[in-house]
Amino acid sequence: QVQLVESGGGLVQPGGSLRLSCAASGFGLNYYTMGWFRQAPGKEREGVSCISSTDGSKYYVDSVKDRFAISGDNAGGTNWTVYLQMNNLKSEDPAVYYCAATYGTDWLTIKNPFDLSSYDFWGQGTQVTVSS
Repeated sequence: QVQLVESGGGLVQPGGSLRLSCAASGFGLNYYTMGWFRQAPGKEREGVSCISSTDGSKYYVDSVKDRFAISGDNAGGTNWTVYLQMNNLKSEDPAVYYCAATYGTDWLTIKNPFDLSSYDFWGQGTQVTVSS
């Protein structure tokens, strides 16, 4: 059974940094895609970044390029922990951030990597607040 456990949200001042973590389990030896999405109050859930476990390819939505960085660490095992390093946080960044995952990585080259319907597994979400 696939499980995603997020951590790392919190309160930060504008211009500050946070690192989110998502520990995945249950994928075994399969290749998979992991992504970060966010949902602000009154808005639809949107993609932020995702990464392929096959070759480490990374994708970012334009609004976070050059500020956010996604990375993965399997520590020699089969389950990944994926991180989202968020720098220079802005007033448009506060939201509940969700980790998501799905089997396979080939689809990333032919579909929108932030298509919500492509992701089968979701974490519980972690709140990110940006305020002075």
